Amino acid sequence: MISLGLDPATEECSRAHCRAAATWRIDWRNPRIHAEDRRKTWLACDDHVDYLRDFLDARDFPLTVSPLASAGAVDA
Repeated sequence: MISLGLDPATEECSRAHCRAAATWRIDWRNPRIHAEDRRKTWLACDDHVDYLRDFLDARDFPLTVSPLASAGAVDA
């Protein structure tokens, strides 16, 4: 999750051009280039969680979607 000059404590949706507060966490990996233990994280607002999930699912990337409040610490 890159802050791009924003306050790193701000949790915004990862969808391009969306600045809404994130309420969902999507953990995923590209099995062609990432080892089994490597995960990337996108955050999503309620309006874009389905869009981002469908984008990753269409590529057959393993993913999990969970409410952001229960996600805990972000993977390093």
